[in-house]
Order: sequence, then structure tokens, then C-alpha cells
Amino acid sequence: MADHYEVLGVARDASVDEIKKAYRKKARQLHPDVNPGADASEQFKLVTHAYDVLSDPQQRQKYDMGGQGGGFDGGNFGNFGDIFETFFGGGGQSSRGPRSRRERGQDALLRVELDLDEVIFGTHREIEVDTAIVCETCSGTCCQPGTSPVTCDICHGTGNIQRAVRSLLGNVMTSSPCGSCRGYGTIIATPCITCQGQGRVRARRTVAVDIPAGVETGLRLQMPGSGEAGPAGGPNGDLYLEMKVRHHDVFSRDGDDLLCTIEVPMTDAILGRTTTIKALDGDIDVVLKPGVQSAEVITIKDRGVTKLRGSGRGDLKIGVHVVTPTKLDHKERELIEQFAARHKAPAPSLSHFQQGLFAKLRDRFIS
Repeated sequence: MADHYEVLGVARDASVDEIKKAYRKKARQLHPDVNPGADASEQFKLVTHAYDVLSDPQQRQKYDMGGQGGGFDGGNFGNFGDIFETFFGGGGQSSRGPRSRRERGQDALLRVELDLDEVIFGTHREIEVDTAIVCETCSGTCCQPGTSPVTCDICHGTGNIQRAVRSLLGNVMTSSPCGSCRGYGTIIATPCITCQGQGRVRARRTVAVDIPAGVETGLRLQMPGSGEAGPAGGPNGDLYLEMKVRHHDVFSRDGDDLLCTIEVPMTDAILGRTTTIKALDGDIDVVLKPGVQSAEVITIKDRGVTKLRGSGRGDLKIGVHVVTPTKLDHKERELIEQFAARHKAPAPSLSHFQQGLFAKLRDRFIS
């Protein structure tokens, strides 16, 4: 096998720029468009392969491992497989053949924002995804229609180049990926003009998804096979949808329960009343019993969020906030004073420490 340095006509300590300059000079002389002879074509392939190896620092280092000079010449020990591949850079490719162009596509992650009322029963969404899809022109083959990949005539379809390396153990056969076909074993001579030989293109597509009831912020839904198409017609990756539930001005959520607060005039708190509130899923009649106190919680069964796991719904919990009037006219004040005189309430006194109405509401909600 010809020495790569001799093929390019450079010294073994040549710089990258010197190697590139030598390659360009020889490539101009031997290119098939300039020199159509069969011998020139073979020389052009050797020059190209030599440049691919020597222009890559890692491949050049592997190539130089045999060095000049000898050390111990124990004879040609042949190809010892994985043991010597580990020491001399075979990369494990020689026994596995060429690598496939087909690869699995990448996974994709999208955030989906939902309103709280959509969470109660679930919803259907049509989501637009900017992703990679299989090229319709070549159907993922990477080749222009009517053509197909051709076997690499450098590695003869193996995807690897073997060469003898002189070492302390003698001459050892090592293997490295072919620089001409990049280890695929084939070359795409006529790439698809639509996808530029990738087998996929960028496009927007619509994904239909049924979002179940009961999801919450941070929850991810996995949609297998809905991610990016892989190169060369490889399988699609997965699509992950991360949920985010928007803030609601009236209702909040505690697990599967919905929480809200109702403001009750002092007279209604004293006398009691039935009122109607607009919930997220329709109107609800709420009964305020006479004498209802601030921070009491009225529970409406099965009017919360549908449970994500299991069956049924949570509850709607309504915290009562009794509103005391701050402005009274003369007549109203007189009536209140008469009420106070008849009621004969005890004078205000110290009681157990309380952290305020909303803290009290919170404690009752979660109890």
C-alpha cells in the first residue's frame, strides 16, 4: 500500500497548509475532467484518500503510529481483531462492516399553554411543528430519482481501510473508516437536489393531539414517532409536549380541587341567601346559611378538575369573605345601633392568634 506522504509528495513533518497545497496541485493535474486516463483516475483516488487521512489530525496520528524505523520485527502477526483495534485505532469497524446512513431522528420538545377550563375535561389541539420530514422527491434515499448509491471503489463497500502498521509486536493489520465514503461503503454520486443528499427537509406540519383532563404545569406528554425524521429515511424521533396552565383571575387549583372566594354582604351573612355563581363549567347555586362566617368553606362536590389518573372529579371549594360596610348614612347607622342594643354582644376581647383571613382560608382549603 502506497505511503500517503509519498503519494502527496510531502515530508512526514509537513504542516497542514503544506499538505493542503500539495493536494490541490496534484488534484488539478489528476482530476478526471482534466486528465481522463484510467491511470490518472486511480492516482486521483489515492491522492484524495491520502489527503483525507493526513488532513484529519486524529487519522494522521493513527497513521503515524507505525512510524519509521523498526524496533522489534516479530514477523507479520496478521489481524488480531478487537485487541489490536483497541491499541491501533481500528474503531471496531472492520468486523461490523459499513455504517448505515439511516439514523433515528432527534426528539422535539414543545410547550403547550392551556386555560384552566380546558384542564377540567381535556381538549383537542392542532399543533404546528417546524421539524424535519422525509424528502418527497427522493423518499429518503438521498439520491436523485432514477439513481442509487454506488459502491465505494476505495474500500470496495466495506467502509474501512486496512493497512499494515509496524509496531513493537511486528506488522499488525489495522482498520480505520474510509475517508472517501466516510465509512458508509457507498457514495452518492448524484445527490437529490431537493434535500441535498440528506433524505429529509425542513417543513411545518400539523400534529393532532388529544390532551387529557387533569394535566398540570410541567407535565410532559410523549408522542412516539412524531419528532424529527431521521437522515436517509431513518425512523422519526419522539415529540414531547410540556404543559403550562395559564393563571386564572378567579379560580386556582389545588390538586384535583378548584378554589375560589365569594364576597358576601354582611346582611346576607346574617340572614342567609341562595346565590348563583359562574363556574368554569357552568352556573352553580350556592346556599349561604344564616350566620355564615368569614373564612368558612363551602364545598361543592364533583365540580373540580377531572382526575388524570382514576375516575371522577375533584371538588369546588368556595371560601366565604364577609364584607363589612365602611360608609353608612344616618338612617343605616341608627338601625345598626338599634340592632347592637337588642343583640347585646359582648365587648371585644383578646382571642387566639390568627394569621389573617387569607391564611385562614388557605388552611381550611387544604385541611
